[in-house]
Amino acid sequence: MAISMTGFGRSEYKTEKYSFTVEAKTINHRYFDLSIKLPRRLIFLEDPIRKYIKGEIQRGKIEIFIKMDTEKSSEQTVMLDKNLALDYINILKDLNEMLSSYQEISAMDVARFADVIKSSDNKEDEDEIQSALMTAVKSCIDNLKNMKMTEGSELSKDILQRTQILDDNIKVVEKLSENVESEYRNKIKNKLEDILKESGYEPDPQRIIQEAAIYADKNSITEEIVRFKAHIMQLIDTLNTVGGIGRKLDFLLQEMNREINTIGSKASSIEITTIVVDLKSEMEKIREQIQNIE
Repeated sequence: MAISMTGFGRSEYKTEKYSFTVEAKTINHRYFDLSIKLPRRLIFLEDPIRKYIKGEIQRGKIEIFIKMDTEKSSEQTVMLDKNLALDYINILKDLNEMLSSYQEISAMDVARFADVIKSSDNKEDEDEIQSALMTAVKSCIDNLKNMKMTEGSELSKDILQRTQILDDNIKVVEKLSENVESEYRNKIKNKLEDILKESGYEPDPQRIIQEAAIYADKNSITEEIVRFKAHIMQLIDTLNTVGGIGRKLDFLLQEMNREINTIGSKASSIEITTIVVDLKSEMEKIREQIQNIE
């Protein structure tokens, strides 16, 4: 089944502490190209997010946007190191005695010393954050994939319709080629006979027929037609395959193009040449559609 490389998905997920919004958009790209934009405090989750998405999407340029809100009023906590403060107070008292000083020791005097009062980020439950965020990411990717599959289904229909046109046209070429080969063989035979007579040689009918058959066989398009029809069947089968099929379809179309080019260069019939032009035009339309498939 064809899956479009173009799509958009969005999801939201909330817990008592956190709220997550995840958006994903994809566009055409030859390879897998993933960009994740998330808050610095969630950097530790970039790798598991990347691994998950890589397992779900095989090709395309993917951009992920993640937003996180917290219900806490403050993200920092101020703490007093009481033991350290007492140590500083005792040291100050000792200094006062040594200097015969009777200055009072104030709270501000002690607070100025390093690490007596410290601020730190509130401890967050990383497991809880990861679980909630991955739930949001999975929901977002599911929505994205649904859209990609819907568009892919439309792409498949269009390609199958055009593939039917290719099949119809190549059958016409096959029918025309039967007469063309016979006519070409007779033309070569007559030409060889004329050349030999003009040169004063008595033509050997059997040898002329053999030579004419060899030249006609070199210009036969039967093998190209057979291969082209086989590629059409492979293309249809591939469209019904689950998973990333864009690259295989692209390869098949390149092979079909090669066969048609050979048919065009060998064919001496105006009718066949005209159909070859139509075939190339239709394959170009298919190629444009395949560029959208994952």
